[in-house]
Amino acid sequence: MINHALNRAFLPGLLATTLAGTALLPASPAAADDRLLRDVGIGAAAGVVTGAITHRSAARGAINGAAAGAAVSGANSAFGKHPGHRDLPRDAAVGAGASVLTGTVTGRHHAVNNALTGAAAGAAINLLTR
Repeated sequence: MINHALNRAFLPGLLATTLAGTALLPASPAAADDRLLRDVGIGAAAGVVTGAITHRSAARGAINGAAAGAAVSGANSAFGKHPGHRDLPRDAAVGAGASVLTGTVTGRHHAVNNALTGAAAGAAINLLTR
């Protein structure tokens, strides 16, 4: 019974993480630089913390946070981010949007919680990488 419960709790998150890792990282090795990996890590950590605070799944929070981190990293690259020209509202908004989208794809249909997780991840990336 416990084994079945653990499989139901961890396998979806593990599957989503594996699919994201195999789809994103090898597709463009040049893009998998230190900043992208750093932002994904910060986003995942922020997602775990937000999940603990809101009493939601830490694994799904980590998935949403990691997706938000990748989106914030991409947005900063696309918008020509220069050191010293950080935009906290943009990073939080991009993180929130990416997390809501990720929640929809992974079946976690709690848009407000997803947005909160993503916004926290985007804000954490902005504040920690100044």
